[in-house]
Amino acid sequence: MAASCCAHLLGAAGWGVVLERGDRPRLPVILLSDAALELIRDVFGKPNLFRDLPRIRQRIVVWEKDQHPLPLEHSAIVVSEETLLASLQPTTRLDNSVDDGARSWTIYAARPLPPAVEEHSFGSRVAYTVRTKLKDCSACWIESLEDGWLFLIPEAPQSGWLLSIGAEPKVLLGRSRFIAEQITAMMGATGKFPACPRIASRLSGPGWLACGTAAMAFDPICGDGTANAIREAILACAVVRAAAEGADVEDVFRHYEGRLTAGFQRHLALCRQFYRSGHGGPWWDSETAALDDGIEWCAKMIGSRPEFRYQLRGFNLEART
Repeated sequence: MAASCCAHLLGAAGWGVVLERGDRPRLPVILLSDAALELIRDVFGKPNLFRDLPRIRQRIVVWEKDQHPLPLEHSAIVVSEETLLASLQPTTRLDNSVDDGARSWTIYAARPLPPAVEEHSFGSRVAYTVRTKLKDCSACWIESLEDGWLFLIPEAPQSGWLLSIGAEPKVLLGRSRFIAEQITAMMGATGKFPACPRIASRLSGPGWLACGTAAMAFDPICGDGTANAIREAILACAVVRAAAEGADVEDVFRHYEGRLTAGFQRHLALCRQFYRSGHGGPWWDSETAALDDGIEWCAKMIGSRPEFRYQLRGFNLEART
């Protein structure tokens, strides 16, 4: 997502862009909130993107221990990552004739990153995804359990996707009081990916920036990873263009790293609220402690930086007066 956005913005600004596809497996399903969808429509100039897709209007939450289901208003669409990326192909011509030696900048939106870049993970949780058959579910469900939590996303009235964080789906479904009742069968193989927040210790260097999941990855509990990738891409492109137009490279790099680290710290603080108020127990305590470590790490990184000397105006980075 970040790579597509960078290619779109830099291409629109007249830059020659080479877009290389990474080998990260695509997510089978993404839940896009209205706010995230409007951001994508605005940035890519596609005001009617996915207007024909059905909407999920309700989220049912069972988060605290022994809580009864709490219905909440919700508004989002469900789309696969492959479909989302296919709908956002750059409209400007990609200059694939540019060879490696002629490239002035590289934006890493996927691994591997340059050598000597270290990644910090704050937690040990893993997420599993599996396609499901449902009784007749039109709402998304979230339920906390002793060793993790479940998130059920309907894709159609009688099918959807189950996200299981902390343990495999069969384990958590065996303890579920509510989501297990919505599922009649699990179909196909189970996917697996890390679900704890992660950030690279260097986000920039001579001629390169890290962006999107190469820079940092969010816990799915907050559901704002796609929108954040777009915001990162906007800032990354603005930093690259400002440096090319004569801004002090080290200054704009410090601004970029500081902004991303501050955003990551806010994400950790929000996750901490959820994990402190969840089911409770050793698993939850351990993951909350890891989030505390991450918040402290971010504070140390941000504390050594000066005040932000730049600000975004539209898609441009300008020095503060």
